[in-house]
Amino acid sequence: MQDLEIYIRDLKPNGLTGWLKNHLDELSLTDEVVTGKAIVGAGRYQGEHVQISVYPGAFGKRFTCLILEGADLPWSTDLDTARSAWRAMETEIRCSPGDWKEGDPVEEEKWWRLDERGEQRVIWN
Repeated sequence: MQDLEIYIRDLKPNGLTGWLKNHLDELSLTDEVVTGKAIVGAGRYQGEHVQISVYPGAFGKRFTCLILEGADLPWSTDLDTARSAWRAMETEIRCSPGDWKEGDPVEEEKWWRLDERGEQRVIWN
């Protein structure tokens, strides 16, 4: 089971579903955002089930967390997913670099930030 996680800043209505519809064979996900509540949906990619979880208000009110889980997904890494999302939504996207492990100091944690300035490793704050 693969899981991919990205954070989308200032998500616009229909931005997420519009992007996912271009990459999944089927999609069942509402764009109704209720801050503080998870939105759960599903899709299919190459015949495999994809679980979709959306968490508005992650890391403050401006970011939405997207988690995709499935045996086969359109992207291999969080960074590949973030690149695709950035091209489609043209808003800041962040993701883990993939080398952080539970227990590592948070203050030294670096994230990928993709925006109009390019791709950079940054501390979240």
